[in-house]
Amino acid sequence: MIFTSEHNMLFTRDRRKIREFYAEAWKKRLSRAPLEPMEELITDIIAQHPEYHGILEAGETHLDKDYLPEMGESNPFLHMSLHVAIQEQLSTNRPKALRQIHHQLAAQLGDTHEAEHLIAECLAEMIWAGQRSGRPFNEKQYVKQLRKLLHATQG
Repeated sequence: MIFTSEHNMLFTRDRRKIREFYAEAWKKRLSRAPLEPMEELITDIIAQHPEYHGILEAGETHLDKDYLPEMGESNPFLHMSLHVAIQEQLSTNRPKALRQIHHQLAAQLGDTHEAEHLIAECLAEMIWAGQRSGRPFNEKQYVKQLRKLLHATQG
């Protein structure tokens, strides 16, 4: 995950730093402090997920927590990060056709946020498959999967 600010760039795979960034951005938004563009994006996503507000406001409690799917837990930070990735993809229309697919899916569902949730499932699956196979992210396969999703929601 890449976070940018006006004065520096932070490239990190450090889970705790990413989670701290989310929590600090949310804290700034609640206090009405000025936000950097990435903080604005993240806090808009957080605002759409009230089920995560308590986690972000709990301080240190959840910053090191392992969320285990086998225990029925979903990782709120991963979920929100997928939204961030989709927003970045939409802003650049990369892969090509993503904006069109997103627009059509949102129209079919009548809900932009739910469309992002379905796209996030495809994105997570593609990332997982790439990690498992050791291959780079396959944009063509991602678009193919998104088109299948689009057709599946039509009927």
